[in-house]
Amino acid sequence: MAAIIVQASRLSLNDIHQTWLHLEHKLVYVVVLSAFVLVGSTVYFMTRKRSVYLVDYACYLPPSKLKVEHDRFMKHCKLMGCFDETSLVFLDKILGRSGLGEETCAPEAMHCLPPKPSMEAARQETEQVMFGALDTLFANTNVKPKDVGILVVNCSLFNPTPSLSSMIINKYKMRGNIKSFNLGGMGCSAGVIAVDLAKDMLQVHRNNYAIVVSTENITQNWYFGNKKAMLLPNCLFRIGGAAVLLSNKSLDRLRSKYKLIHVVRTHCGANNKAFNCVQQEQDDVGKTGVSLSKDLMTIAGNALKSNITTLGPLVLPISEQILFFVTLVANKLINAKIKPYIPDFKLAFEHFCIHAGGRAVIDELEKNLQLLPVHVEASRMTLHRFGNTSSSSIWYELAYMEAKGRMRKGDRVWQIAFGSGFKCNSAVWLALKNVKPSCNSPWEGCIHRYPVQLSL
Repeated sequence: MAAIIVQASRLSLNDIHQTWLHLEHKLVYVVVLSAFVLVGSTVYFMTRKRSVYLVDYACYLPPSKLKVEHDRFMKHCKLMGCFDETSLVFLDKILGRSGLGEETCAPEAMHCLPPKPSMEAARQETEQVMFGALDTLFANTNVKPKDVGILVVNCSLFNPTPSLSSMIINKYKMRGNIKSFNLGGMGCSAGVIAVDLAKDMLQVHRNNYAIVVSTENITQNWYFGNKKAMLLPNCLFRIGGAAVLLSNKSLDRLRSKYKLIHVVRTHCGANNKAFNCVQQEQDDVGKTGVSLSKDLMTIAGNALKSNITTLGPLVLPISEQILFFVTLVANKLINAKIKPYIPDFKLAFEHFCIHAGGRAVIDELEKNLQLLPVHVEASRMTLHRFGNTSSSSIWYELAYMEAKGRMRKGDRVWQIAFGSGFKCNSAVWLALKNVKPSCNSPWEGCIHRYPVQLSL
């Protein structure tokens, strides 16, 4: 275009007149060419992939009155009267090894004696978390609720009628043509699934905002029985949630924190062991809870391998891909007893947000991906400070890195989460600037105490 403008500026009036006379004789060709350029340009701009930006996000910070210290937790469990002595010993043992600190929080209904896991209490917990995160998000971004065209909410175990997305629409009086979705039963990896759904919607609906809300409900999902496989979630899961604002508006790139690069989803549900390894069920006496299989870590490892097999070619340098391919071919074709090459994902990412599902999950991924302690620091500290907040844990981890001042322009972030079904999902983000923590960050006021030394 610049070259054409320069050339045109050199033409005299006579040259322009001669050019016009020449085009008059080829009017059909000019019309056809112009139509082709116009149609081609229109098709390109209508079908091109739109960039999705993360403008900002907010994590819910529970009030200090909801904190559950270890001694208080065990005392409360004893006073409930529903756990036998063997279960109490088991709970104490698991809690001591869980990696959770003394400041994790449980919902208000669980602080009562006896606990009050009612529908009303569950609604109050969910509203407290969702609205708390959304209030902070709207205040930080100056986006009005009526400006939001897409809403995706995920909560695995609490799905009332009206839905959680409807509760948000009613609270903030959102517009009537909003595209709302409510994802249930999809486990701790549902936050990445919700981002993927919002991304796809933003490809269709131009010049729009999308909000993703990720949370989990503890009130109605506490287990009051004595089956060990179902007692584990009592020790790990705590209250928490996050709200994320996404945009496909070009102008929002200037104020956004990150750009979404890839989302890779792996579902192992066709395998019966994988399908049943995390399951909500009733025990022998009819008490409901979530059962975790002994095969969980093995299944998670296999799901991770499948996920990184797809993700690797998208993010790894060519040298790593060649090494991985050569060892794979050697083992498959010539049956050489060569240890499978594990790609160095530290060459692809500067930061890792590994779902804080538990100490064992973090340990396993640190080992399998050959990561350094600093790479899993955010996950360990999130587990210590907030516990397993399910699908929102990866956002608390990202907030930790920002609070530490580690996020620089051009840094790549890998969010990876596991969930029932069984699923392993990854999201890759690119930092668009040196990212500073947002106002009312969940780590505000306590980041100076971290990292803490964890007991072995």
